[in-house]
Amino acid sequence: MKISFYGATRSVTGSRHLIQADKTRILLDCGMYQGRRQKSDQFNRQLGFDGKRVNAVLLSHAHIDHSGALPILAKQQFNGPVYMTDATADLTGIMLQDSARIQKNDSAYMNKKERRRGTRRLLPYYDAKDVQSIIQQFSPVHYGKTIRVSPRIEAKFYDAGHILGSASIWLKHTHRGDSVSVLFSGDLGRADMPILRDPQPPPACDVLILESTYGDRVHDEDLETMRQKARALIAHAQTHHSKIIVPAFAIGRTQELVMRIKELVQAHEIDPLPIFIDSPLASKATDVFRRHPECFDQETYQTFTSQSDPFAAKYIHYISSVQESQALNHRQGLCVIISASGMCEGGRVLHHLKHAIQDDQNIIALVGFQAEHTLGRKLIEEWDMVPIFGRPTPRRAKIVRFNGLSAHADRNDLLAYVRAIEPPPRQVFVVHGEERQSFSLAAAIRAEHQNIRVTVPEFGSTHHI
Repeated sequence: MKISFYGATRSVTGSRHLIQADKTRILLDCGMYQGRRQKSDQFNRQLGFDGKRVNAVLLSHAHIDHSGALPILAKQQFNGPVYMTDATADLTGIMLQDSARIQKNDSAYMNKKERRRGTRRLLPYYDAKDVQSIIQQFSPVHYGKTIRVSPRIEAKFYDAGHILGSASIWLKHTHRGDSVSVLFSGDLGRADMPILRDPQPPPACDVLILESTYGDRVHDEDLETMRQKARALIAHAQTHHSKIIVPAFAIGRTQELVMRIKELVQAHEIDPLPIFIDSPLASKATDVFRRHPECFDQETYQTFTSQSDPFAAKYIHYISSVQESQALNHRQGLCVIISASGMCEGGRVLHHLKHAIQDDQNIIALVGFQAEHTLGRKLIEEWDMVPIFGRPTPRRAKIVRFNGLSAHADRNDLLAYVRAIEPPPRQVFVVHGEERQSFSLAAAIRAEHQNIRVTVPEFGSTHHI
């Protein structure tokens, strides 16, 4: 068996891991690279391998950095199945459709500017037809059910607790009485978070491919700290009639934010205030959440089945049309606008930032991990001048960060995940983290498990198992 890494190596984006056993080639995730425009263009137009030769894809979850390059794979004449959980299939379909729409709109917007400068035209990576082609190859599976990927390879999906439908993926190759098992963690969630069940314990495996997004840090904000920060933020916004812009992933983070705000209102800790969910994708994703209560934790399931919609309230407005979205840019007074993308790399949130960021009364609240070189990272680092649609823009708005809302396991969670594997794996590959996070977690695993070989793979590297 060979494992080759073509993304999410010493970075947190573009997850693509290729397993070759006998003549079978299985791809774990097929994510879009997000970051600097030139580098993104390079990695998204050339996946690093021949998609036509891939036999099957196993998808951990719907986030674009894990699923977003699937239509590119289809353009390369990949014709095999794409296995994923039922909820992931529903979410990924709408995610990819939205991604194609955003690429088309952003390319048109940028090309209008590029023509004025006399520079080259930007082309989308794929279109709606490519998306429809790959959706027809989706093959949904249930958690815990063994599937036969090839005559000698079987696989099973375990609940990862990261977003709706997310999974860790276990697979085993058997040949002449010998077997090798691989566990791909995908993105791991956290225990005791709202909406979703906790991550399932990991099964035994010979090889572990482990994410490391927060491999060098521990989440340092508890629920009460976040409540206090939210109350202070709302009080500031009420006093100054501020807009609060929240870049958030349409899947998972948006639904959690809605529930958190509702909790504060219901506890009379804040007054109801206008909240606009400005993302057609978030509206569609919330409908998918409603269709999959089997993924909910007990508390959310009970709320949902007692006829109370956890994602709705009179003061929460879901925005669909472009006209409604544009009107928000000219709205005066206190309001919260939650809009994708979460790392500020595309979508409607860029337009809201463009109109709000130069007003020092406004607030930009960042609620998730921001990858290196993204606009979101520049905002967290409080750059005075940030690029929006390729144009330097002064930042005067206040930046507030909520660390405790992360849907990712932290360093302690990840180390506990490795400890829970009995017997311990022989080999661990640390992926999906920037260099500092990956190497820090790798060192910690080595310190605890002297008999485990730990590797932080490089892009394009191949390792024999």
